[in-house]
Parts: sequence; C-alpha cells; structure tokens
Amino acid sequence: MDLFLSAEISKPKKLIYRKDLQPINNLKIVFREIRDYFAGNVTGISRDEKIAQNIMRILFCKIYDEKVKQADELVDIGNRPNETLKDFQNRINKVFEVVKETYSDIFENDEIIEINSAELSYIISKLENSSLLDADRDIIADAFEELIGTSFRGGEGQFFTPRNVVQMMIDILQPKEGDKIIDPACGSGGFLAHILQHLQKQKTKNYYITGIDKDLFLSKLAKIYLTLLGENEYHVFCENSLEEPKKWSSVTNETIQLGTFDLILTNPPFGAKIPVIGDNLLRQYELGYYWKNGGENWNLTNKIREKQPPQILFIERIIQLLKDGGRAGIILPEGIFGNPSDRYIWEYIRKYASILGIISLSQETFQPSTHTKTSVVFLEKKKQSQKQIFMAIANAIGHDKNGKEIFKIDKDGSTIYDKNGQKKLDDETPEIAENFQQFLNGGIKKISRLGFTVNTEEIRENIYIPENYSPELAIRLKELEESGKYKLTTIKELLDKNILQIRRGNEIGSRNYGTGEIPFVRTTDIVNWEIKMNPVKGISEKIYEKYRKSQDVKENDILFVNDGTFLIGRCSLVSKLDVRCVIQSHLRKIRVMPNDEINAYYLFYLLNTKIVQKQVEVHTFVQATLSTLGNRINEIILPILTDKQEIERISNEIKHIIDTKVEIRELSNKLMIESE
Repeated sequence: MDLFLSAEISKPKKLIYRKDLQPINNLKIVFREIRDYFAGNVTGISRDEKIAQNIMRILFCKIYDEKVKQADELVDIGNRPNETLKDFQNRINKVFEVVKETYSDIFENDEIIEINSAELSYIISKLENSSLLDADRDIIADAFEELIGTSFRGGEGQFFTPRNVVQMMIDILQPKEGDKIIDPACGSGGFLAHILQHLQKQKTKNYYITGIDKDLFLSKLAKIYLTLLGENEYHVFCENSLEEPKKWSSVTNETIQLGTFDLILTNPPFGAKIPVIGDNLLRQYELGYYWKNGGENWNLTNKIREKQPPQILFIERIIQLLKDGGRAGIILPEGIFGNPSDRYIWEYIRKYASILGIISLSQETFQPSTHTKTSVVFLEKKKQSQKQIFMAIANAIGHDKNGKEIFKIDKDGSTIYDKNGQKKLDDETPEIAENFQQFLNGGIKKISRLGFTVNTEEIRENIYIPENYSPELAIRLKELEESGKYKLTTIKELLDKNILQIRRGNEIGSRNYGTGEIPFVRTTDIVNWEIKMNPVKGISEKIYEKYRKSQDVKENDILFVNDGTFLIGRCSLVSKLDVRCVIQSHLRKIRVMPNDEINAYYLFYLLNTKIVQKQVEVHTFVQATLSTLGNRINEIILPILTDKQEIERISNEIKHIIDTKVEIRELSNKLMIESE
C-alpha cells in the first residue's frame, strides 16, 4: 500500500467547529505534501496545472467556509466521525457549488473537484484543523508561491519572479498612499500580491491595484492569490496588454486608461520565439517601426517591422500607461541593455523617460526555469533626464542554478545566522535596495558594485550594462596609472597605431568535421595556454586550403576566445606545431606587428592577468543564453609596464614556458610515433 494511503484518513474523534480552527504556520509544507500526494496517488491527475487547479478549488471552499461560519457552527470543509465517504463528498461538492456562484469571475459553472472521495478526505484532513483566514499573509504568500512555482514553468516566455527580486523592486520604488498601480503582465499575481502586502504593512488604505495577463489560467491564479491574501478591492483582467486599448472589453477600458498610473512593477514575457506580429498591433508603437542608425543617435523611420519581441513593445506600453512623474521597474533580458542592434530602444526611452537606475541580476536568478540573464531598469516618465544613474551588480541572489537556497558563510566556512537565529541567505538584493534608496534621497554612503553612480555623459554607445562601469575596476586601473609604473593603453589604440591586427575565424560546417587530420580549432580547444589537438574535428587538406590564405595563421599569433559561454578570455600562443590549422569564428587571431612598445609574449601575459580578465568579464554581454565580447575587446585597457627591462624579463619567462610546452609535445609525439 502507498505510504500516503497507509497513513490516510484517520477520522477526527470529535466534530470540528469554526472556533476550533487554529492559525497555520507551516502552510508551505502542507501545500508541498498535498501536491506530492496528488502526483503520487490521485488517479487521472498528474499534470502540474491540473493539480494546481484542484488544490485552488479546495482552498476556496476552505476560505469560503471559514468566512461564512460563526464560531459555534460546524465547519463543512473537514472530516466528521462516523460519516460515510459518499456523504462527505456530497457536502464538499455542495460547498463548491456555492463557491462557484460567489467567485464567478474565477470559476466556471462546469468546473468540478476532480478527486474521488477517499483521496479528497485525505487532502482535506491536512487542512481541516487550521484557519487560512487567520494565517499571516507572508505564510499564505510563501505557500502559494511553492504551489505555483512547481505548476508553472514559463511556456510562453513568462517566468516566476523570485520574491526577493520583487521585494527589492518594491523597496526601491516604495508604493505609497494614493498610488494607482498596475502590472500589465501580471502572470499569477506575484508583483501585485507583494505590493499589496507592502501596503497592508504600511497600514495604507487608499490605493488602487490592477493587473492584466493574456493567459486565462494565470489571470485566474492572480485573482486567487489576491483573494487568499484577503484583498477584495483588486482588478485583474484577461486581456492582451499589447493590443489596441479600444479592443479591450468595456470593463477593462473603464478601469485601465493610458497615462493614468503612478507605479508599474513588472516582468514582461520575453523571447524572440514568441514575437508580436501584425501591422495593427505594431503601428501603435514607435518601437514597432524600424529605426535608422544616424551615427551619434537613432532616428525613427516610417517602415513598420514584420515582428518584434514582446519585451520591447512592453517597454513602450509601460511608458504609455504611466502618468507624468509615474515610475516603473521592469525586468528585461540583458541583451537589450547592450546589443548594438537594440540601442534604438534607449533612444526611445530617453525621449519620454528618465533612467533612474539599472541593477544587473546574476545568471542564476531565473534558473532552473531559464538561463537568460536579466537586469532591472527603473524609469520615471519625464523628459528631463537624470544627471546620474544608479547602478548595481547582484552576484548573489540567494539560490544556485538548481533553485536551491544558498546561505552566507564566514571565512572559516561556518553558516552565518541573523538576529532571529535563522540562516542568513546569501542574497545581495536587500543591500542594493538600501543603496538605491540612499541614491534617491541624496547620495550613496559607500560606493561598491552593490551601489554606484554613473554620469549620463559617461554612458558609451547606449550601453547600459552595470558591469561595464564597475567602480572597483576603474579604481584599480587608476591606482596602477597613478603609481607611475604603468602606462594604460587600450587595444583600440594599439590597433590604430598598427601595432596589433585582429582577425576573426570562420565557421566551416559540421559536415566537414572528421574529414582529415588538420585541426579545426574551436573555443573548447584553448586549454592551459595551449591548442588542444582534437582529431575527431580534424578537417581535410581541401578545407584547409580554402581558408589558409584568409586566416593566415602564423607562429606567435594569439588565439583569443571572443564568444561562447564561460570560456571568453581564454587564449593561447600559436606554436610552430599549430600553424597548420583553421580557427573557428568565435576565436580572434591577434597578431603583434614589429614595434618598439610591446611583443607577442608580453601581450599574451597581459591578456592573462587578473586586471585584464576582469575587464573581459565586465565587457562580456549575454545575448539570450550566448555570451559575447564582440568588438568591446577594443575597449580593454592594458596596463603596460614603463620599465622596459621588466617587460623583457616577463617576456622571456613566458617564452620559456611556451618553448617548454612545445618540447614536451614534440617528445610525446615522438614516443607515439615510435610506439606505432
């Protein structure tokens, strides 16, 4: 017999009255147990969405029962001694019929609780002695997110936003008395629910909360979430936020008008695979048209695009919804903050809004649901731009790539506890929120990657990625220069002086792999300063000859990983054993030309130093899931020693290491030949 069923349905020894119900303090665990029971035992219901729907039906029956019963009345949502399962189920079904009438905007008339009597009896036994209405709102929110987090995984570019990120955004923009608030991509209602909790804790009474989502199931979940929190004065609509407002229902149009909202916090759906198409939709938006790069700025054309990812149009719709002086916090894929092809978006934003700040979130933020790296932009709808922009970089987000919580540890590896004796999450968002508030109120007390300012005139080429302006890196480079021992030179300056030449590799097509023995060098073949031989990817003489002249690989060229994931910045020197090869397009071939300033060995040394590798890291952008340094390699600053003798000493040591590696390879090759 199943573990759950063996311990099931122990009927209560006495009747349960409303006054007997006790506030629950472990609802998250109860929800998890119920959900696991569904998955393992309830016949015919195994999909997460179905499980969530049936649990919601039961919860609403429970809440309704608690609301309508007087203290000395028997509860209906509970087992009773000596009652048959048939009578029990009939009683529960009658309650649900009333619930459907009471919450007709949430439940359809033909909905039923799809659970047989024995299984339903067990599930209700987990809740029957507890009061949901008397539970702390945080406990309800935790439990709801536990349930929805497993039932909804983001099939159309929508992902459950971690509550600490939501809380950070709320702490920064501080919803207040009288605010009219909307989330135009509200999903299951996470932002709205946490804003509501914030306002309730502030004992705020005058506010207006509304949300839109085009997914019927999610918009219902949002209504359920807010109702569970005890809020009746909310408005959640199932509409396409990007549609022409005149095509929304009359009820939606009465509630939501453009240019009327004080505050918007949202995480709109994102992804190139779910584009918005159609002239009628796109012509509403300036960002639905092509923009032309005019050199220093971008100019709007009159040509409508064929399609546009939803997150881009949401930026414009959000600004349209805000009234003058209204503010917004928007989670967006990091590519928007740095892609050369997306820079017109910032031209549009600056036309209508002021950029208050940008927070870079760690790669793990939305994992394991998606590997897309994101940032949060905070805007205020006004034409007068900010002189300074707040920026921060959150490397620790409280969980790892598998969604498992990570706690802070001290230098000896011991867990750090907070003042309440709880393990302290390794989460930097609270400190970032505090620093942002300091910025908004006059100035940051302590400059670090968790809070720093960038003058608007320092923004380069509409690149709004905080890592690109890391204060710690700038301070360190300035220290090196002021020491007098180093001259700071960018790679671009060396290119302009024809000291360096940089050339990109080629893609040859996987069909050519294994056609010969000449190495096709890929990013993964750059290991420990060497080019790893991979005979499986060897190419034929014919393919080699096709690319030989254009690639022109020579001894002492540097192969540098410029694109990819986790490998960017790796490099190797081409030895005499490696000249006959073809290099992949994700690699850059760097050649040092004859000059008096720098040689190949010293440049190779510089590219591997921590200060340069850190620059590579902060200049690397994540486009969806692929990382790229792009032409920003030219912006890397090289701290070149002013002492020529020291340069020569380092160069000789690097040469000795490379020569030794070549000798070892030659010896090993000789042994292999002899063995054959």
